[in-house]
Amino acid sequence: MEEVTPQEGQRRMQQGALLIDVREQNEYDEVHAEGAQLLPLSELEARASELPRNRELVMICRSGARSARAGQYLLEQGHTQVVNLAGGTMAWVDAGLPSVRGQ
Repeated sequence: MEEVTPQEGQRRMQQGALLIDVREQNEYDEVHAEGAQLLPLSELEARASELPRNRELVMICRSGARSARAGQYLLEQGHTQVVNLAGGTMAWVDAGLPSVRGQ
């Protein structure tokens, strides 16, 4: 699966990709990339049908491991436009990209 930098992930979002955060609710509430939609890895299998197949999905987690697993699962389920955000939310925040803290 292709990995993209936080900056490339943001650019793809601006072009219509969805940023899917696969962390748990408490992690998401602490800090998340602005515009990220929460779909916890623990719910992915049951809720995968909610994700559109006609849009690119940029997967994100804390550091990139869980989102890579989630993205691989989606590719195996027939999604064709799935990439992983290298370094996850930590890299996004470190890059100074728009983030939301403490919901």
